[in-house]
Amino acid sequence: MGPFDEDLFEKGLAQRKATLGAEYVERNLAAADDFTRPFQEAMTAWCWGFGWGDETIDLKTRSMMNLAMIGALGKMQEWETHCRGALNNGVSPEEIRAIIHIVGIYCGVPQALECFRVARRVLAETPASEL
Repeated sequence: MGPFDEDLFEKGLAQRKATLGAEYVERNLAAADDFTRPFQEAMTAWCWGFGWGDETIDLKTRSMMNLAMIGALGKMQEWETHCRGALNNGVSPEEIRAIIHIVGIYCGVPQALECFRVARRVLAETPASEL
């Protein structure tokens, strides 16, 4: 285990699994090797334990913020992951659409189109009962 608080890692691991799904997280951690494992552990503790573990901002709002920021950065693989996580945290398809509108206004239409492409795929793969 890396040079960080074990409790923060465990808190982060629980939050990461709750948002992104246990199977996804376990698959990523299992794929980590000696080269990437320290980053996976640190990111779990720092991003998910420290960042997401701060209860000042609720999970739904945090997911909405993530979609806007990651969309603005154009990191579409991460955007897809967090789009699924946002649905898990109670963000509706209508709210995702509104977030994409803001990405388009501030970051450009091509970036909004990329977000729409990914969101449509995620929404199509998500059972209606989970929307």
